Amino acid sequence: MAKNGKLSAPRTKCSACPLRKREHFRDFAVDELDFVSSFKTGELTADAGATILVEGTHSAHLFTVLDGWAFRYKILDDGRRQILNFILPGDLAGLQGSLMGEMQHSVEALTPLTLCVFERGRLGSLFSGYPDLGFDLTWIAAREERILDEHLLSLGRRSALERAAYLLAFLNRRARSAGLFDNGRKKMLPVSQQHFADTLGLSIVHTNKTLRKIAARGLVRWLDRGCEVLDEDGLCKIAGWTDSTSGKRPFI
Repeated sequence: MAKNGKLSAPRTKCSACPLRKREHFRDFAVDELDFVSSFKTGELTADAGATILVEGTHSAHLFTVLDGWAFRYKILDDGRRQILNFILPGDLAGLQGSLMGEMQHSVEALTPLTLCVFERGRLGSLFSGYPDLGFDLTWIAAREERILDEHLLSLGRRSALERAAYLLAFLNRRARSAGLFDNGRKKMLPVSQQHFADTLGLSIVHTNKTLRKIAARGLVRWLDRGCEVLDEDGLCKIAGWTDSTSGKRPFI
């Protein structure tokens, strides 16, 4: 369980889940909703900086992000960190450990985080009794692979400017789809320049110079604890990136 996290009984009923109100997510059938309601055993709240899952450990749980930001990462022996992807509302954390035995990466809360908690031991009943939900898990895993393909393309072939533009556009689009800009919230990506450097595979100095170039073009504005994207289309144009994702996506 997460360090510095607090586990409680479910406070958000699945039937009233705010994610179900988002057009971005597909809805559950009645029997699926009943199962997911029983599958969920609690909610975990964590402060920014809390470790949710640790590489090399076994976890009895998997999680769906209900609110907030987190990220997946690996660390080399000398302390260098590579951020693999960011985790937003509707995303699963811990599926790898649930299916493969142990985690091959760690997960940290980027902001205050609320997660729905599910018991790993009940995954079998999900696949056997609710094949459409089993397909949803497969879809989620395939989508993660697709995202990592794009990230790998950035690291391998995009210039520093293109990498940064892609990441900014990608995060902004995902945050908007997940509802993180709704209800009067700031349209801010709570990602520091160090997080960008650790994702882009660049030094902090190179990252700073690159992000300043993007800001100078009026595409983003840096705030106290993150940045605001001002021109998402302009970022996509620099990166040569078109988001081909369409239709509703599942979540558990």
